[in-house]
Amino acid sequence: MFEVVIGLEVHTQLNTKSKIFCACKTSFGEEANTNVCPTCLALPGALPVLNKEAVLKAVSFGKAINAKINEKSIFNRKNYFYPDLPKAYQISQFDVPIVENGELFINLNGEDKRIGITRAHLEEDAGKNIHEGAFSKVDLNRAGTPLLEIVSEPDLRSSDEAVAYLKKLHSIIRFLDISDANMQEGSFRCDVNVSIRPKNDDKFYTRVEIKNLNSFRFIQKAIDYEVQRQSEAWQDGLYEKEVVQETRLFDTTKLITKSMRGKEDSAEYRYFPDPDLLPVVLEKGMLDVKLPELPDEKRQRYVKDLGVKEADAQILTSSLEMARFFESLIAKNLNPKLCVTWLNTELMGLLKADYSIENSPVSAEKLASLLLRIEDGTISAKAAKDILAYIFENTDVEVDEAIEKLGLKQVSDDGAIEKIIDEILSKNADKVAEYKSGKDKLFGFFVGQVMKEGKGAFNPAKVNELLKAKLS
Repeated sequence: MFEVVIGLEVHTQLNTKSKIFCACKTSFGEEANTNVCPTCLALPGALPVLNKEAVLKAVSFGKAINAKINEKSIFNRKNYFYPDLPKAYQISQFDVPIVENGELFINLNGEDKRIGITRAHLEEDAGKNIHEGAFSKVDLNRAGTPLLEIVSEPDLRSSDEAVAYLKKLHSIIRFLDISDANMQEGSFRCDVNVSIRPKNDDKFYTRVEIKNLNSFRFIQKAIDYEVQRQSEAWQDGLYEKEVVQETRLFDTTKLITKSMRGKEDSAEYRYFPDPDLLPVVLEKGMLDVKLPELPDEKRQRYVKDLGVKEADAQILTSSLEMARFFESLIAKNLNPKLCVTWLNTELMGLLKADYSIENSPVSAEKLASLLLRIEDGTISAKAAKDILAYIFENTDVEVDEAIEKLGLKQVSDDGAIEKIIDEILSKNADKVAEYKSGKDKLFGFFVGQVMKEGKGAFNPAKVNELLKAKLS
């Protein structure tokens, strides 16, 4: 009945060593109000000086999303009261951002979709208010940290698409190394604009902004709740009364959105060019930033050069850490398909919700050692699963040590295997005769009996080889 219209505003903290307009450090977790200076504190006579590194990182992002990069852009004052910015206004970009008209592609259910990016502009972050009982404190360490605000077109039509877009954007930012994009620390956070409209209607209706979300899961929950709230209001004839242009917050305990304040239009911010900052004019060569291999390029290479399936390549390039883990494996000259199976299926199956690839108890080095033991015939694939589970729980144990402790080393000794084969064939003389008369399917029976007698310790390839010789 309804079509969902979603636009996203992402704030990502650029990983420069110093703030955007002064030389103060941007390090996280320092004692409150230690990374401050006269410029951060807006003391009389202190003037901002633009950080060139922040500009270069914005240019890199613009190139990565095929955007127009403005060789001349302007900083403005955004006159909205920030209790955690001593100036009580924010320095941002408005009319002429450094990046505009970009795009990225998401893949959902095997289909690619283009999402337009309206703009990406530089601005300074605010500080942090801390409320303790009857008192409020302010920590200005974060005030002045460089942000890149990335604004999408209203091209997203579901919470699934929104999360896919954000994960792709997060991945690009990490591959570019322009931000650590740590959501827990607020280095990658999102404001979501949501509205609904009857299907086949191209009009935009009242949009609601949900502020400061920093979890993919909560972003999805917030959108789904808001869509349901607006849909029910429309169906009950209360849309105009209950759905107003406002900013809402998401209650992560009750999983509902709550009204915070009325939403301002851009005119209410009274933007004007900051008189303390000259226009940003890119120097010669600043547009020649060399980009690293980005997720889409890496995915295509995995499919074309390594024979990886498209769906697996999507997983491998979903994050910088995942790609690095995979490339550490193939650097050991292991079979790429074997690496894909054991990383995407076996290891990720153990990690589940409690871990991520970044804090995996099994390192790339250890997993490579395990796969080498499969390839050289020391252990079977079945035994390798037990060994992986063991070293996952016992992180101080090496692969070869685990093989010995668990007694899972494969037997490849011809004499030991031939002895069991002879016993099995002797016990099943009638089946041997049937096999030799043309019942080829009985070969599997013999293999199973030999492996059973060997308690799974025999090398399957060696068993097959010796059985064929005995039966021929």
